[in-house]
Amino acid sequence: MCGIVAAVSSRNIVPILVQGLQRLEYRGYDSCGVAVHDVSLKRARSVARVAELQSQVDAEQIAGGTGIAHTRWATHGAPAVHNAHPHFSHGTGGDALHKPGRVALVHNGIIENHEELRAELKARGYTFQSQTDTEVIVHLVDSLYEGDLFEALRAAIARLHGAYAIAAFCKDEPQRVVGARAGSPLILGVGQGGEHFLASDAMALAGVTDQIVYLEEGDLVDLQLGKHWVLDKAGRQVQRPVRTVQAHSGAAELGPYRHYMQKEIFEQPRAIADTLDGVTGIAPELFGDGAYSLFKEVDSVLILACGTSYYSGCAAKYWLEDIAQIPTQVEVASEYRYRTSVPNPRTLVVTISQSGETADTLAALRHAQGLGMDKTLTICNVATSAMVRECKLAYITRAGVEIGVASTKAFTTQLAGLFLLTLALAQTRGRLTPAEETAHLKAMRHLPSALQAVLALEPQLMAWADDFAKMENALFLGRGLHYPIALEGALKLKEISYIHAEAYPAGELKHGPLALVTSSMPVVTVAPNDSLLEKLKSNMQEVRARGGMLYVLADADTRIESGEGLHVIRMPEHYGPLSPLLHVVPLQLLAYHTACARGTDVDKPRNLAKSVTVE
Repeated sequence: MCGIVAAVSSRNIVPILVQGLQRLEYRGYDSCGVAVHDVSLKRARSVARVAELQSQVDAEQIAGGTGIAHTRWATHGAPAVHNAHPHFSHGTGGDALHKPGRVALVHNGIIENHEELRAELKARGYTFQSQTDTEVIVHLVDSLYEGDLFEALRAAIARLHGAYAIAAFCKDEPQRVVGARAGSPLILGVGQGGEHFLASDAMALAGVTDQIVYLEEGDLVDLQLGKHWVLDKAGRQVQRPVRTVQAHSGAAELGPYRHYMQKEIFEQPRAIADTLDGVTGIAPELFGDGAYSLFKEVDSVLILACGTSYYSGCAAKYWLEDIAQIPTQVEVASEYRYRTSVPNPRTLVVTISQSGETADTLAALRHAQGLGMDKTLTICNVATSAMVRECKLAYITRAGVEIGVASTKAFTTQLAGLFLLTLALAQTRGRLTPAEETAHLKAMRHLPSALQAVLALEPQLMAWADDFAKMENALFLGRGLHYPIALEGALKLKEISYIHAEAYPAGELKHGPLALVTSSMPVVTVAPNDSLLEKLKSNMQEVRARGGMLYVLADADTRIESGEGLHVIRMPEHYGPLSPLLHVVPLQLLAYHTACARGTDVDKPRNLAKSVTVE
């Protein structure tokens, strides 16, 4: 979601701040801004793209060696310039203690007690120019400032309830930036010549420094030229390790593709190959040291995830219960953490997250740990993320940087990781024969080639997209293992084309959704040649009998033929348990080309963000 970049340097740091924001654009945002120390506080803010902010910076000749920058995804207050970060403190003109424009601050997260603090600060003479919870923080810091910004921030966060990553500087203390994090990611970058940086994502500092310190929950950090120090949540000075992290900016290049989403759809064969690289056999140690003994102790699986990652977990439930024969529960992370559940200390808690920083999933993980369920594993695309650090075991998918808000290659690589987990648990439980292991590994190695064949269907899906672009509603149907794929297909269509789309298990059609079926309601059906095919064909007949228009992704040997009201695209081959990884790709392409036909902003759909780091 929101992005932070901050710096202390002896040179003009504004080009690095703006470049950092450009590298954080993939997270999603609706406004952006930059502020610097240059005798007084100076800033530029925009509700357009970072490129427009750059034009403002150039026109106003904003420069300085100390600064902060931000991309905002609106929570409190509409996307408007007065709500954009950075925020400045503003007191009453006659109040000597509260000099207007003394403190500048940016913030990711949500402050839950902002209304109470706002009322208190207004009573003390502070004037508010935005509807944001962030402006409460900057005034609170200003009210506590007595010549030491670090101590003022330390006192301020003691009064904050909620989640935050904060970076701030003060015009009375040049060449100093302070920061804090709780529930929202923040990293420290150590640069050349005494430079120091803060950012919400290492990618923001690609090409600037590869020396990264990952701040822990509750840390406060003080950056000055040539030095930095960190206090932990107990107030003790600590040394966090400096790691060398390669965050290549080249991964974000669009290349010959029209949009990042299209590029990432076509990167899936390579992403799957990279994710499976080095897997020569099935062994629990694929998930980390001690995995075998931990797997031997578990008798059930609990999957926690949000959005697309949740749907990958729903698919994995079918694999885990069928192949590994282990009871599996899949929970929406934001619901699980707030409901009363029955903990089982022998449960393997599996979190799934592309970024590894998803706020609801992290909170759900900590909730499960607090209930005594300490056998934890994550499927994640970022090896240095909080999710990986807080779980005992991990499988790192190697999808690479995913810029498009609507996830594609992250989803399929999650499925690949979850299938490996299924096989490892099955082996540990004595449910996987050597012959079955060999067959499954052979099928997984063939996935990149199989995906290439599916991608060749793009022209046929473009023809479907021309029909869908005229619609405002759509239904998606699947059965068994492919119901989660129908859910994912519907999510993709609604995310980027703004067409209302819903998915149902095909057997539920007659229990309500059939009332919606007309000639203007396209019905997409995922039809692999599995044990439920004949049942699915009956559900399709129910649609045709009501004049519905069917769009069917069918395996070659299903004997489903195109006809009036029935459009069929044939998949290259039947792929057994791994079929979901192939069937989801045409649904991604359908959503993508429908969005293109409707002229929407494919990579940055309205109201959405890539990395959801607030509740």
